[in-house]
Amino acid sequence: MPELPEVEGVVQALKPKMEGRTIRQVQLSDVVRSSFAAGKQCIVKQAEPDVFETALTQMTITKIQRRAKYIFFHLLKDDVTYVLVSHLGMTGAWFVVNAPEEINEAKFQKHIHATFQLADGGYLIYSDIRRFGELRFLTTIEEHSPLTKIAPEPFEDGAYAYFLAKSLLPKYAKKAVKEVIMDGQVISGCGNIYATEALFAQKIHPARKIQELEDGQKQALFEEIVVILRQSIEAGGSTISDYRNINGEAGNMQNRLQMYGKKLCPTCGVTTGQMTIGGRTSVFCPQCQR
Repeated sequence: MPELPEVEGVVQALKPKMEGRTIRQVQLSDVVRSSFAAGKQCIVKQAEPDVFETALTQMTITKIQRRAKYIFFHLLKDDVTYVLVSHLGMTGAWFVVNAPEEINEAKFQKHIHATFQLADGGYLIYSDIRRFGELRFLTTIEEHSPLTKIAPEPFEDGAYAYFLAKSLLPKYAKKAVKEVIMDGQVISGCGNIYATEALFAQKIHPARKIQELEDGQKQALFEEIVVILRQSIEAGGSTISDYRNINGEAGNMQNRLQMYGKKLCPTCGVTTGQMTIGGRTSVFCPQCQR
């Protein structure tokens, strides 16, 4: 699943290409439509396909920003503001092309689910192979309450104090540290890949309860997460399987990962262990991490 660095890469690529442009027409895929007809919501949330397509027509994209793992497309139509919220899920990807046929990889070409034709020519396209991503058309962010509960950006002043206060709450105290730092209401944008890396760098076993860590350990872990997130942003994110930026390019951070997906510990050479924490597979060194 794309995490904060991967989403940041998409946003930074989208901004110069899309801000200030107007959407002429929107077309959703037959898969989205048939899912809605069957009583399910696939990708497009909180709106009927026809309503979604009509609402986005003639909208101008005024600003694009990232919040945690979400992309906010700020929109304007008839002097009224709106926001299209995008979550990439496991395999979501945005492309800016002159024609849909320019998307090089067949797997993304096959799974185009939202096509935004632009007034000045070209297309903004959302493709999602596994269809776990989300598109929400909102009047305000507050209309979708989970967006109001996201932790501060980890790079902001006060983010560590927020994390420390959350870690002391009874609801988190007995949870595994890995599960806590992947919770977007505790730390914003840290998922399985970077949680695995930060815990390995700090020699902390992912299953240790957060209440067992001293404040100094929590601070060192939080600072490690920030460092790793910054490094990944600079490297263009991690492409483990299906992450791509808007040009169809892969990231490079996967080449720097020390523990995620490894069979042997790079420090001691011991065979790595695996366990499920918070619904995700956690890889760790049984000797180095305690």
